Amino acid sequence: MGQKKLEDALTLARYAGLDLVLMNENGNMSVAKIMDYNKYRYERQKKLKEQQKKQRETNKELKEYRLSTTIDIHDFETRVRNAKDYLVKGHRIKAFIRFKGRQMARPELGKDVLLRFAEALNEVATIETEPKLEGRQMFMLLAPKK
Repeated sequence: MGQKKLEDALTLARYAGLDLVLMNENGNMSVAKIMDYNKYRYERQKKLKEQQKKQRETNKELKEYRLSTTIDIHDFETRVRNAKDYLVKGHRIKAFIRFKGRQMARPELGKDVLLRFAEALNEVATIETEPKLEGRQMFMLLAPKK
């Protein structure tokens, strides 16, 4: 509609039964549109939700599983079953063991548990990083097979 005075633009908007919405006030000329503001806001929220949904799909979560060197068979199998479900959904898994007290003297026991965990999941996962020790914690990353 070209350049208009504010009063003229407001009159046109009222006559059409719509709102005068300021789109850009930067620069030497402010830009405004005559539109239904509620409809505009609804569509903008819809686009934002769609973008967030796509972003979540691309950035799958990292699920953590805490194991121990003295883990019981049933607890181990339960964690394997839950991890398998997450791997099928496309999430990555971080399995870790936190050593306490004298367990630090035998870190190979923790490595064995982590490798056994990876072996139990080898049909749906690949090892992204081998088990490595950082301080009192040993961890390993598993990624779903493509």
